[in-house]
Amino acid sequence: MFSKPCRGELWALLPLRVFLGGTFLYAGLSKLFDTHYLDPASPLGVQAQMLHAATTSPIGPLVSFAAGHPTVVGLAIAFAEVAVGVGTLLGLFARVAALGGFLLALSFFLTVSWTTRPYYFGADIVFAAAWTPLLVAGDAGLFSTTDRLRAAIRRRRPPDHVPDGVERRILLWGGLVTATAAAFGGGVIILSRLTTTDPKPSRPADPGPNSRTVIAAVSAVAVGSSTSFTTPNGSAAYLVRPSADTFLAFLATCTHQGCPVTPAGAGFRCPCHGSSFDGTGQVTGGPATRALTSVPVQVVDGQVTTA
Repeated sequence: MFSKPCRGELWALLPLRVFLGGTFLYAGLSKLFDTHYLDPASPLGVQAQMLHAATTSPIGPLVSFAAGHPTVVGLAIAFAEVAVGVGTLLGLFARVAALGGFLLALSFFLTVSWTTRPYYFGADIVFAAAWTPLLVAGDAGLFSTTDRLRAAIRRRRPPDHVPDGVERRILLWGGLVTATAAAFGGGVIILSRLTTTDPKPSRPADPGPNSRTVIAAVSAVAVGSSTSFTTPNGSAAYLVRPSADTFLAFLATCTHQGCPVTPAGAGFRCPCHGSSFDGTGQVTGGPATRALTSVPVQVVDGQVTTA
């Protein structure tokens, strides 16, 4: 026989609930207020990301079908994340919210991060596993808006009245609470974006001629190819030769969440979340929004060196 969990054990799930609910609420609102998200012409849009993921996903045909309806699917994903986040944070139909969070994370794993190697580098499978305790326990009666609404509605009814409309009223009031919380969160995101300015990139200090690193001989790098090297400060980087007279170099770090990128065709791809970059380091597929960080290089006496 299993013993009933004590109050302290129930409180142990609260940090997980706050983290997952807050993360999914922020993710959904960020999508809704992102000007690129529903833009079919943007490489950072949901359609471009789905088309890119469909080539390697085990549910590729389903992802391709979804990519044919990017506005509907994109809005459904964003609003589902908002509903999951609010429901989890406020204890509104907590098990339903946890199931939604699990299914969303699982779908992201099967599309966006399916090719991540090793698998634990991808966050989506971790999120899917993290939802399972809340799927089993729900809100455990802690800070449960559903319980509070149910009690308030029953208090307002006559003692001998059968509460057949309690659940319907809970659903209506729960929807109102969710919409209010989502509107408040959206206002916070808009305010933060209006008050936050992108810092100007700092100019790296000149390491001096004695600190220059020889990357490769000009003759050793074919046009359209790339080669890896290490910068003077120890960072991994790639040298590319897009044309006979042009050499470019970039740090081998994705500008999304810092995962190492790898060569893919004429450009680069991040195995963690699927961001892609062309041979000049520019973004061709999200979720990254910034180009790869460039490394100054020069040709000296038939050798390509760091500048």
